[in-house]
Amino acid sequence: MRIVLMGPPGAGKGTQAKRLVEKYGLAHLSSGDIFRAEKACGSPLGRKLDEYMGAGKLVPDDIVVEIMAKAIAENDSPAGLMLDGFPRTVAQAEALDKQLSEAERPLDAVAVITASEDAVVERITGRRSCPKCGQAFHVKFMPPKSENVCDKCGAELVQREDDCEAVVRDRLAAYRAQTEPVLEYYRGRQGLAMVEVDGDQAPDEVMADLVEALDGLRADR
Repeated sequence: MRIVLMGPPGAGKGTQAKRLVEKYGLAHLSSGDIFRAEKACGSPLGRKLDEYMGAGKLVPDDIVVEIMAKAIAENDSPAGLMLDGFPRTVAQAEALDKQLSEAERPLDAVAVITASEDAVVERITGRRSCPKCGQAFHVKFMPPKSENVCDKCGAELVQREDDCEAVVRDRLAAYRAQTEPVLEYYRGRQGLAMVEVDGDQAPDEVMADLVEALDGLRADR
């Protein structure tokens, strides 16, 4: 089973990716993790990547595709794979289709976790973390015992600068502009299952909906 997992920031994609990978034994290919590893190893591709990211520029599609194609080739699992954070543009989606088609291992499904903008803003802006021990909290969903104080070490909790409402709404706008065309591309694909679940639900309910849909897909194969 080969799946692309998509969803806006704060929809719970990271949580569900871990659960799905564990349940189905898939190779989990997160573009963020792969980029960091490529940069750390100092490869020619990693150096190219670092040039763009270090300057705060978007990485060109051809470099993104080359890096991800390498990762896919090196992590081909009998159980399949889950792509997380890739593709992000229609050009990347087309290149991925071409590569998988040539390998005779096409995508089976695109799983999309949707979420309302207000729910995402509440989730992200409420996050707090301890600068000393790294413990994570949420002002509503997982508050500390004492307001703004770490339960573990007593340090004052902090909020990341990019977790403020204005930045979150900008990120959501960028997601819609960049990724919605990718979803439309996939919706127009013959023979590709589109699975969409409501990410405003509790995490266990989101997982149950995803498993139900994917198990149905596996049964039909």
